[in-house]
Amino acid sequence: MTSSTHPDTARRGFLRRSIAIVPAAALTMSGGHTQEAGGGRAAVAPGMLPRPAAYSPAYFQPAEWMFVQAAVARLIPADENGPGALESGVADFIDRQMDTAFGHAATWYMQGPFVESAPEFGYQGRLPPREVYRTGIAASDAYCVLQRGGRVFAQLQANEQDAVLQGIESGAIAFDSVNARVFFGFLLQNTREGYLSDPMHGGNRDAGAWKMIGFPGARADYADWVGRPGESYPLPPVSILGPQG
Repeated sequence: MTSSTHPDTARRGFLRRSIAIVPAAALTMSGGHTQEAGGGRAAVAPGMLPRPAAYSPAYFQPAEWMFVQAAVARLIPADENGPGALESGVADFIDRQMDTAFGHAATWYMQGPFVESAPEFGYQGRLPPREVYRTGIAASDAYCVLQRGGRVFAQLQANEQDAVLQGIESGAIAFDSVNARVFFGFLLQNTREGYLSDPMHGGNRDAGAWKMIGFPGARADYADWVGRPGESYPLPPVSILGPQG
């Protein structure tokens, strides 16, 4: 799977590489876990995931919402370096994106023919991203029910969730209703975007990811720091909406 599920020592490097993947504009202008033995992060049964902020999803249904929360928690877990995607409100960010031009594919060419193509040709599917999510989540949970003892994805232990995500990403797990790798691609990309975007869009709560990697955000004036290479920048990151503490 991606390095987001590798040991914690690789996490900071994964996030720094993610900055190169997330469009620069997305950083500022983007449209209850328990511990397993040995220190791993365990999955939590439905209804038990922490909700740091009072957010009610506008698009995702309850079962879908549980999947999204559980999945982003595995893609970027919390550790000693900083908050994870769940704690940073990434699930909130993704839900909000479902009703944007991205979610509706409003600015994409969505006419046929729909054929398998190399990634450099862009998205070639018939479903807009919001329907890719809905269909992919349903297919993922159906797979888990059949293969994991009647449990949906959010009910699996962390290592089981990782194995399912790895299978979806690699294509080892295939769905009839949607391209599993396309679904995973949206999920991973949107998780990165939500984790690193301006907090005004719902993710990166309190600019926690920016603080962790030393990104100053949308601060307007750096004149005092021009010509001072190598010095540690002491000021907190700034959202478009203002300082983040």
